[in-house]
Amino acid sequence: MAVPVEEAIAALSTFSLEDEQPEVQGPAVMVSAERAATDSPIEYSDVAAYRLSLSEDTKALNQLNTLIQEGKEMASILYTYRSCVKALPQLPESMKHSQADLYLETYQVLDLEMSRLREIQRWQSSASAKLAADMQRFSRPERRINGPTVTHLWSMLKLLDVLVQLDHLKNAKASIPNDFSWYKRTFTQVSAQWQDTDTMREELDDLQAWLIFLSTRWAILLNLHVEMFRVNNVEDILQVLIVFIVESLELDFALLFPERYILLRVLPVLVVLATPSEKDTEALYKRVKLNRMINIFKNDPVIPAFPDLHLSPAAILKELSVYFQKFSSQTRLLTLPAPHELPPLNHIGALRAEHDDFTIRFASSMNQLLLLKSNDGAYTEWCREVKGNMYDMVVEGFQLLSRWTARIWEQSAWKFSRPCRDAAETQEASGSYSDYEKVVRYNYTAEERRALVELVGYIKSVGSMLQRCDTLVADALWETIHAEVQDFVQNTLATMLRTTFRKKKDLSRILSDMRTLSADWMANTRPEHEMPSSQHGGDESKANFFYPRPVAPTAAQVHCLQFLIYEVVSGGNLRRPGGFFGNNGSEIPVNDLKQLETFFYKLSFFLHILDYSASIGILTDLGFLWFREFYLESSRVIQFPIECSLPWMLIDHILEAPNSGLLESVLLPFDIYNDSAQQALVVLRQRFLYDEIEAEVDHGFDIFVSRLSESIFTYYKSWSASELLDPSFLFALDNGEKFSIQPVRFTALFKMTKVKILGRTINLRSLIAQRMNKTFRENLEFLFDRFESQDLCAVVELEKLIDILKHSHELLSQDLTIDPFSLMLNEMQENISLVSFSSRLATQIWSEMQSDFLPNFILCNTTQRFVRSSKVPPTQKPSVPSAKPSFYCGTQDLNAAHQSFARLHSGFFGIPHLFSIVKLLGSRSLPWLIRALLDHISNKITTLEPMISGLQEALPKSIGLLSFDGGVAGCMRLIREQLNWGTKAELKTEVLRGIKEIGSVIYTMGLLDIVLREVDTKRFMQTAPWLGLIPGAEGQIVNAQEGESPLVNLLKSATSAVVSSPGCLNPAAFYTMSKQAEAADLLYKANMNGGSVLEYTLAFTSASLDKYCSKWSAPPKTGFVDITTSKDFYRIYGGLQIGYLEEITVPQSAQQEVLGDSIAWGGCTIIYLLGQQLHFELFDFSYQVLNVSEVETVSASHTHRNPQVLQGWEGLLEGMKKARRLNNHVFSMLKARCPLEDKTACAIKQSGAPLPRVRFENTVSAFESLPQKGTVG
Repeated sequence: MAVPVEEAIAALSTFSLEDEQPEVQGPAVMVSAERAATDSPIEYSDVAAYRLSLSEDTKALNQLNTLIQEGKEMASILYTYRSCVKALPQLPESMKHSQADLYLETYQVLDLEMSRLREIQRWQSSASAKLAADMQRFSRPERRINGPTVTHLWSMLKLLDVLVQLDHLKNAKASIPNDFSWYKRTFTQVSAQWQDTDTMREELDDLQAWLIFLSTRWAILLNLHVEMFRVNNVEDILQVLIVFIVESLELDFALLFPERYILLRVLPVLVVLATPSEKDTEALYKRVKLNRMINIFKNDPVIPAFPDLHLSPAAILKELSVYFQKFSSQTRLLTLPAPHELPPLNHIGALRAEHDDFTIRFASSMNQLLLLKSNDGAYTEWCREVKGNMYDMVVEGFQLLSRWTARIWEQSAWKFSRPCRDAAETQEASGSYSDYEKVVRYNYTAEERRALVELVGYIKSVGSMLQRCDTLVADALWETIHAEVQDFVQNTLATMLRTTFRKKKDLSRILSDMRTLSADWMANTRPEHEMPSSQHGGDESKANFFYPRPVAPTAAQVHCLQFLIYEVVSGGNLRRPGGFFGNNGSEIPVNDLKQLETFFYKLSFFLHILDYSASIGILTDLGFLWFREFYLESSRVIQFPIECSLPWMLIDHILEAPNSGLLESVLLPFDIYNDSAQQALVVLRQRFLYDEIEAEVDHGFDIFVSRLSESIFTYYKSWSASELLDPSFLFALDNGEKFSIQPVRFTALFKMTKVKILGRTINLRSLIAQRMNKTFRENLEFLFDRFESQDLCAVVELEKLIDILKHSHELLSQDLTIDPFSLMLNEMQENISLVSFSSRLATQIWSEMQSDFLPNFILCNTTQRFVRSSKVPPTQKPSVPSAKPSFYCGTQDLNAAHQSFARLHSGFFGIPHLFSIVKLLGSRSLPWLIRALLDHISNKITTLEPMISGLQEALPKSIGLLSFDGGVAGCMRLIREQLNWGTKAELKTEVLRGIKEIGSVIYTMGLLDIVLREVDTKRFMQTAPWLGLIPGAEGQIVNAQEGESPLVNLLKSATSAVVSSPGCLNPAAFYTMSKQAEAADLLYKANMNGGSVLEYTLAFTSASLDKYCSKWSAPPKTGFVDITTSKDFYRIYGGLQIGYLEEITVPQSAQQEVLGDSIAWGGCTIIYLLGQQLHFELFDFSYQVLNVSEVETVSASHTHRNPQVLQGWEGLLEGMKKARRLNNHVFSMLKARCPLEDKTACAIKQSGAPLPRVRFENTVSAFESLPQKGTVG
């Protein structure tokens, strides 16, 4: 069934096409099917219908407008002209025979360009003649035609302005005479082969005239002067034009700034042209006081002409005085003082206040208008007031935009006229600077750039605000204009006809014509019940009431009304003294004259308001800030670098200081590129200019996205590092505020998915996300490279930096969609494969342990730390890579703060480092590292086996117990004799280091066991409430309730409640969640009972020793303890122990700093696992020496012998005591963690925690032979 159209439209109206993208760009071209206040046709084709005898004026007006349009095209050609000679090839000596061909080709190329330029010469001659003829018609003594109208005056001024600009461009473009000289030279060579001498002679004459035209400054104005005064004088019309310009400038009559600049550019030229004699000069100064013109010239010392060309009234007057001798006597005009300072943007505070005030009031007016549209009630006075207020706000908005854009134009022209003289001092780099760099790159201070960015933002934001309201305010604007016109012609003029002009038939006829051509009598018809009560009775009932309609007057009606008002005031007398609305000799009362003047100026505003979109486009066009054609020619370069481009300078200024409050305006300078591209294609019509703009935008936007992404990354990295600083550290500092990060508003830029640049729509959010993904990966790569160039102690710093990076990722992910951090981390660790359990980080940690940590670090059992041995040369590592501060902690201060924490852990390896390793490797790679360490123990034992055998062979056949008779000295002498390992010194050293590495691994496993137990406890505390587990008697874990856990019960009850509801659309999903809860319950409960890594390590070591048990722990042949002939491991270790204990007592010995306490952990563990602890404690050499020393000390005290009997052995005995205490500590730990009577071990789970008490057979490779599952004993 088809849906009715009304319902479909109503349904579509409920959809919102708006998104969350903020308005941080200027107005864009919009497509709308609604009525909009668009361009009004200005052809004046309907003027003849009003029978005002303006046919000749209208015809001339249309001709002038055509000439103006043609002149603008000529000016565009002249401004964008670039030298062709620079591209001509230079023939080498070997190709001189092809010179004629080169001349021919050059002539053909230059002939096309010269023909365009010669067309400009012919056009200016024709335009000057037509303008002069047009002026002469209105300067005849007998006035045969009506006019000139105000519109006609404007057309004259615009055409004169075009001629002035062409003349100025011709004077400034040095490439044109240069190309012409080449063209003339090639023509001389080519024309020698012509057969037609007449054609050649005509061409030569034409070239000579063209040469004179190019070489003469102000040739166009001189030609215009000749044409003007060829028949009769035109001083009258020139004086009218000057009076019109002066009054318009003083009264700010021009609504748009281009009109004001037209008046300023032509005024000095008109003053020169209108003073050919002293009589004319006196007549002019009677109508316009000289001081008025001098004030105008002083207020505007520099006038914009083209984007990088300006005009100076004082300079124009001085130059033209050379050609107009009569004018050279005007010393006051020729001696205008040069201004010293023009600060157009120094009052940015006032501009900011204007912007804020206008936006608030405009929004209020829009709200009232929307409220009015929502009420479809009858027309009321409040309705007219709201729409009138809206009209006033639009006019004010246009005036603000015109004034602001003019400020930028004037500042740009001022900078071009005042280049920076100390460019080398403002920059560190030295060298030559182009003229363009002096006027742009080094000519704007930081304050001026900031002010310029703000003002560009105000212009674009207000323009965008007005543009968006186009369709909303169209009816209100048209109705208000209609009401203004009808109120004037139906009420104001009716009153004047009854009073002032009642007996003046000529003027009454003009007023009646005004009412005839513009009164809308149909608007007076209205239903009787809608007539307001105020219209009945009283004096107000005399006024005609009309119902405003959205029917605006045409350009022809405005044109005719202005003409008729001027006729009423001046009577058509060009020689009338005073201004347009002066009261000199006029019979019109002041009040009526004021009303006529007010309505006259309003009429001019109406046309700009009706051309709503076109006016906004003109007022917000800032494309002139990019063009630099004149300086490209003077600098002899193809194009300037992007650093010299003013739009990019503004972007760069914002990116240099992202916390300056301008970051949300960073896209506005790209609107300057949009405007300049529009000018290049539509106004200048030059594709090569657009290509250059496009190339710069492509390059600049890439740099912009890169630098913006870097700023975003630095900010979020600093924010994260600041939040992760220790609060106690900040509390203890006096200047802790320097570590705080000021908020920067990147949120608006994150929402930009439709950035409009050169007709393309770019997703800035997506580009930033891509850059962020790349930057995070590069940062991780740098952190891993940095860690790989340091020792294992840097793992704490690595964990901290990765934590900061991860927290930065979390903060940024709140505003931007980027890849998960875990995915990026796995990619950088090369740990993506499901079957890969090692990683780049795990491999590096193991490599560091194997090559540096185990050989070069020594254990301090008291502090539970490993420290680097000072006697071992440092390991050669690659240099630490350098990077930007953003790859560390963001800023220099935060880097220093976090590095101070990192230095606390850089000198040792202990529990904090193992916590970092456990966190970094996780449950996936930690088992691999544990397995690698266990294999290292197995390999070391295998390596030690032949060395131990060698030491066993060097032992004497019989070693008895030490005798108490010889005392300590005798015992030590006997030991030296029995342990004669002098030839096995290197072998002994390697065995000690091997045992030390085994001890280091075992102790590391003990520390890792502590860390894993703490991690498991924390995890258990988090999951136990959900699993229903509580502590029971004797430390056991019991279920709080019978049956299922709270997690399963919760999801099952929720599933039952949702599925029972009739509105449930997908019950299968809830059943799936319930099943997943049961699986999670089983998984977590299975992981509750974690085993011990240390116990597993000891069991694995025991399994590795079983292979050599027959060699290192041979059973006695007699069945009794073998005291003298035993060569078991405990005997070897006892000899090694007393040997290195004796060495460490020697001054300058490095043995203790090489072995540390790890030797005791390694040796005692092997002894214990071989079941030789009691043998060791009974027969160890150092233990026997201690026993002898104790007996000797007691005997000496009883017999009162010399107490210094042990003198010289104190250090050795103290070392033996420390070694015994350490050995006892190790044995006690081993008994507690690995009882020999219950030799069990555990397998390692995927999480890194061991499975407890799984029985196994002692083999070398537990991972290969031990079952992963088994019966729990």
